[in-house]
Amino acid sequence: MNKPIQTQNAPAAVGPYSQGYEAGGFIYVSGQLPIDPATGMLIKEDVKAAAQQSLDNCKGIIKEAGADLTDVVKVEIFLKDMGDFAQVNEVYAAFFGGHKPARACVEVARLPLDAPVEIQMIAHK
Repeated sequence: MNKPIQTQNAPAAVGPYSQGYEAGGFIYVSGQLPIDPATGMLIKEDVKAAAQQSLDNCKGIIKEAGADLTDVVKVEIFLKDMGDFAQVNEVYAAFFGGHKPARACVEVARLPLDAPVEIQMIAHK
């Protein structure tokens, strides 16, 4: 069964899409900007705090679908500046601990709302 995922533990979508979608045992988490769902504020100035918020938003969606971080099989990170790679990597390593899902990290010309980072995930239950 395919179903959209909606949670208060991640910001509302900034466009015509779902926060996440569950299909065929997989959970597809839409790209998460570093928006605090409690305040609606975008974190832009501190890339480590921004990366943490984007990861936390993904985690909120995954948990809403009944999974956890050990179920994550793929992560994609989009950076406004590849010069931030080491700082984001530090936050990412602490977030996942010993779990090491497949990953891609690319620099992009621009992200929605001029965010410094956007992260999306795929998990399997």
